Amino acid sequence: MKRDYYEVLQVSRTATQEEIKKAYRKLAFQYHPDRNPNDPGAEQKFKEIGEAYQVLSDPQKRATYDRFGHEGLNNSGYSNFRSSEDIFDEFFSSFNDVFDDLFGFGGRRKSGRSRPTRGADLRYDLKISFEQAVKGCEVEIEIPAEEDCPDCGGTGVEPGYSSETCTYCGGRGQVFQKHGFFRISTACPQCGGMGRINRHPCKRCRGEGRIISHKKVTVHIPPGVDNGTRLRLRGEGEGGNFGGPAGDLYVVLEVEPHKRFKRKGQDLIVSVEISFVQAALGDKIEIPTLDEPVTLEIPKGTQPGEVLRLKGLGIPYIGHKKRGDLLVEVNIKTPTHLSKKQEELLREFERLEKKKTKSKVKDFFKKAMGG
Repeated sequence: MKRDYYEVLQVSRTATQEEIKKAYRKLAFQYHPDRNPNDPGAEQKFKEIGEAYQVLSDPQKRATYDRFGHEGLNNSGYSNFRSSEDIFDEFFSSFNDVFDDLFGFGGRRKSGRSRPTRGADLRYDLKISFEQAVKGCEVEIEIPAEEDCPDCGGTGVEPGYSSETCTYCGGRGQVFQKHGFFRISTACPQCGGMGRINRHPCKRCRGEGRIISHKKVTVHIPPGVDNGTRLRLRGEGEGGNFGGPAGDLYVVLEVEPHKRFKRKGQDLIVSVEISFVQAALGDKIEIPTLDEPVTLEIPKGTQPGEVLRLKGLGIPYIGHKKRGDLLVEVNIKTPTHLSKKQEELLREFERLEKKKTKSKVKDFFKKAMGG
C-alpha cells in the first residue's frame, strides 16, 4: 500500500505550496542516493518523495488526491509514469531555483509559462487473457489526459482578450533586492512570477490553460508478450504545453493465468494422465494446444513425471516467427478398483517379473564364478 503523500513529505494537509517545496528540498537532499551510497533503501525513499511532490505540487492533482486519494489518481488504470530519470530531473530542477534566487538569475524565467514544453508520460495497466498474450491482439482503451485548452490555446485567457504586462515587475516575473554583495531575486508578488496579469480567465479552463480530456487509443499487442511487458506508444501521453510535443503512453500488461496451461519463458506446459498399461506398452494420445489438438506418441516404458517435448507448439518470440515448445508432463494413474481377473493378471505379471529378476541374478553369479 502506498503511504499518504502528506506523510511522505512530513507536511500537514493544509500546507502551502512553498511549505511543500521546502519540505521536498530538505528530504530529497537528505535521501539523495549519492549522499547514501551504502543505504539500498535511500533511492526508494528518494523516488517516493519525488512521487509525492509531483502530485502535491500540482494544484489539480493535489485536489484530486485530497478528494479521492490514490484511487482517484489511478482511475481507469491511469497514473503518471515516473521513471528514475524524471525524479532526478525534478530534484535538480528544484534546486536550480535556489541557485537562481541566490545569484539573481531569476530573470531567465521570464515568460516561462508560455514556453513550449513536452507533455507528461502516462501509464495504463491493462489486463489481457492468456490467449491474447500468446496470439497477440488489438485492444482499444480510453485514457484521461491533460492537454491545452482548445478555447484559449493554453494561454488561460478568455478568447477576445489578452493578458497585461505586470506593472510591478515590468513583465520580468521577478523582483530583486540587494543584501550586501548578493542580489537576490524572488517571484513577483503581484503576478506570481508570470510577468503578466490575466484579468479575463478563460471560462472553459478557468484560467489554467489546461483541461482533462478522454481519448481512445488502440493498443497493438504483439504475440508472445508476458506478464509485466511494457509497451510504449509514442505521442499518446499528455498533450504538450503551448504547442510542445505530447508525452508517451506506457501500457503495462497483466496476463491472466490459464486454467490448463502454464508458461515457462516461451514454452507451454500441460499435464496429461495415462494408465500404467499405456506407459508400459506405449500408445498414441490426443494432446490439447491453444489451437487444434495434436497427437502425441507415448514411448514404451514411459516413467511417471517424464516430460515429452513437442517442438514449435509453444509461445512465439516477440517480433520473430520462432516459437517455443509444448512440454507434456506425463502422470501415470494407478487404478483403485480392480476386478478379480485384473488382480490375477497383475499377480501373474509380478510373478514373472520376480522370476525374470531371479534368472538375471543367477546368470550374473554364474558368469562371476566363471561357469
